[in-house]
Amino acid sequence: MLVFQNDYSEGAHPAILKRLAETNMEQLPGYGTDHYCEAAQEKIRQACACPQAQVRFISGGTQTNQLVIDTMLQPYEGVVAAASGHVNVHEAGAIEATGHKVLTVPQHDGMIDAGELREYCETFYADDNHEHMVFPGMVYISHPTEYGTLYTKAQLEAIAAVCHEYHMPLFIDGARLGYGLVASGTDVTLPDIARIADVFYIGGTKVGALFGEAVVFTKGNMPKHFTAQIKQHGALMAKGWLMGLQFDTLFTDGLYTRIARNADEMAHRIREALRAKGYRMVYENTTNQIFVSFDHATIERLEREVRLGFMERYDDDHTVMRICTSWATTAESVDRLIGLL
Repeated sequence: MLVFQNDYSEGAHPAILKRLAETNMEQLPGYGTDHYCEAAQEKIRQACACPQAQVRFISGGTQTNQLVIDTMLQPYEGVVAAASGHVNVHEAGAIEATGHKVLTVPQHDGMIDAGELREYCETFYADDNHEHMVFPGMVYISHPTEYGTLYTKAQLEAIAAVCHEYHMPLFIDGARLGYGLVASGTDVTLPDIARIADVFYIGGTKVGALFGEAVVFTKGNMPKHFTAQIKQHGALMAKGWLMGLQFDTLFTDGLYTRIARNADEMAHRIREALRAKGYRMVYENTTNQIFVSFDHATIERLEREVRLGFMERYDDDHTVMRICTSWATTAESVDRLIGLL
């Protein structure tokens, strides 16, 4: 079977496996206090051009989203997100399980609009009964979004301006950040993300690591006793060096962006073939996620040989399917997929 279902089907980049094997018998202190974590943290600070950044490694994306949101909000606050946002749609109520409501605003190809965000806040505070309501305490966006789309630098700055006006931290989910940073046409860099966001994370699970995300607090604003709170949430790994070593490898000699570029290039080839063959693209982007409308007969035929991702129903006769490339996608597998199309 060809697998284009997601971008975390493979294990890890060979350079990571090599270093894990080489260091396997080293005896290291636990819980992220080792020299590999320290080296990775410093390399991330340098890559972000943010010397004051506080970096911690968390085992997965849902754990990171839940931790950041729960520890940075007051008990009476919720997090504002696009209706299509990952924390609202695909995290099984992980945010609500901490006692914080996800407050949704309209999405436009997966993105939120700064003007609509301001209107949401203005409306909330104009209500004389707002003391009886869930306060908007943080804004969550992802870059790339659930639909693989990307914010421009100006859009991010406009959203951040609203956040600062209403004293809400801006949290950027970067589970697929690598694929966004190298995408064709983007004007957003990693230092831009670090400058604009109050907190964000660099995805490893979907960009070459076995597992792990690097959460970055950019304004000296890491919650008090954050390590203790990571442990309370069940997300503190005793063998923390496993994540530190992986990110140290990913941020050596530009490996993180080099391998991300492969995914975007392979996705571009598939998009061009889809367009040439007359298929309908549903969401336009230049990252590694492709959203295409297939009739049901085509889906049945393709799924005999290809694993695809279900996205949503398009109409009675068509379904939006996701084709997802990764750092490990080969030209040979893309050629086979194009042949099947």
